[in-house]
Amino acid sequence: MTLFIDGDAFVNMLKPIVHKAIEKRKLPTVVVSNKKINIGKSATIEYQIVGEGADEADHRIVELVAPGDLVITADIPLADRVITKNAHAIDHRGELYSKDNIKQYLAMRNLMEELRESGEVTKGPAAYTQKDARNFSNSFNAFLQKNS
Repeated sequence: MTLFIDGDAFVNMLKPIVHKAIEKRKLPTVVVSNKKINIGKSATIEYQIVGEGADEADHRIVELVAPGDLVITADIPLADRVITKNAHAIDHRGELYSKDNIKQYLAMRNLMEELRESGEVTKGPAAYTQKDARNFSNSFNAFLQKNS
């Protein structure tokens, strides 16, 4: 299994959590982003910088991901594409996306986007908290124990 990280919106609070797991398991990891980011040094981490553009990192991850791999992303359309390739996706708050729930998340995302565009809803998701980081850590570590 390879771990892919959608680096463009990766939460700083998660960097030590993910780095510790990578080092502990010697987990092959690819961080894909539009700009240089650093989650730590490791012989098993590869950093790939893609061209400018909203979906360039997403396209690269989908190109590289294989069945059974795990992608960390807050991008629900990317998670949907990853799951279609029989890989796994987890968001920054610890939600593990699956074939059973991804379409529901995608529909909710699209609805909220329409509501924001119409002006009916003007705020985005809640601020990221320590509780969110703990939820991510618990889900991420449980996934790794089960699948690596």
